[in-house]
Amino acid sequence: MMFNALILNENETGISASVDQLTLDDLPDDGDVLVDVSHSSINYKDALAVTNRGKIIRAPYPFVPGIDLVGSVIESDSGQFHPGEMVIGTGGGLGETRWGGYAGIQRVRSEWLIPLPDAFTPREAMIIGTAGLTAALSLITLEKWGVGGEGDTIVVTGATGGVGSFAVLLLSKAGYRVSASTGKNDAREYLELLGAKEVLHRDRLSGGASRPLDSAKWSGAIDTVGGKTLEAVISQTGKHGCIAACGNAGGAELHTSVFPFILRGVTLSGIDSNTCPLPLRTMAWERLASLVTSAELERMSITVTLPEIEEQSKRLLDGEVTGRTLVEI
Repeated sequence: MMFNALILNENETGISASVDQLTLDDLPDDGDVLVDVSHSSINYKDALAVTNRGKIIRAPYPFVPGIDLVGSVIESDSGQFHPGEMVIGTGGGLGETRWGGYAGIQRVRSEWLIPLPDAFTPREAMIIGTAGLTAALSLITLEKWGVGGEGDTIVVTGATGGVGSFAVLLLSKAGYRVSASTGKNDAREYLELLGAKEVLHRDRLSGGASRPLDSAKWSGAIDTVGGKTLEAVISQTGKHGCIAACGNAGGAELHTSVFPFILRGVTLSGIDSNTCPLPLRTMAWERLASLVTSAELERMSITVTLPEIEEQSKRLLDGEVTGRTLVEI
């Protein structure tokens, strides 16, 4: 049985990507479910891996990237899944330490699969993918800490990216007032369609905090940027607010003080979708099913094929992509 896959190979000049044909014998043998993959997506991590702009892959080459996949079970050595069942795979090292979703067939460990929710088609599930899952986990975290009441504003940074787009949409559908921060001057209409009540240029935050405690502007935040932007958000978050931190596109270092935490009771909560426990992962997908519609998903996505992944990954990292990129395998 032959199928196509995007393969990364290491050579004397670096990492190269190509679409090649594989057989079942080429697949790793550390999974217990064989999946006929129909769709994947391009996330920030995927773009870094494919373009070799970041140390994402921690496994020998050749390697198949792609941290998301959806498809039907071909065969299973796990009593949890059965042939013909539709499943979603995210996290658990997919596309980082284990071969991922950019292949027509993939062997996956059952503990990192969940059944495809009835509310979504396979295509819709991968428009959501890790980005939507991360945003849903962030929303659940804000709710857990009791953030959000009438008139309260949640700021979303990196709002036109995959996670940011879903954060704006989910927060607005859940009844929050959303302020969206972006560097794209032409993104206002897009963000307002997702539900943003205010659109800020990222320069308002990207310079960092002017003092340890700035004037309180936000009841909470979903931050996909990190670095100085997160520093500014922390200093501007009001009493007993919560910040869900889920990205580092703007830098991995964080310089702040204890004052927002001990004088305002601010909570900084990290969001890890990669190793998220199954019950919480399932809860997040259920929340997504209750909040988003097919029309909203299509509005925020474009579709590419395997040979187009490398170029689209470069465009994503260069800030030229808005919303989500679906990969049709």
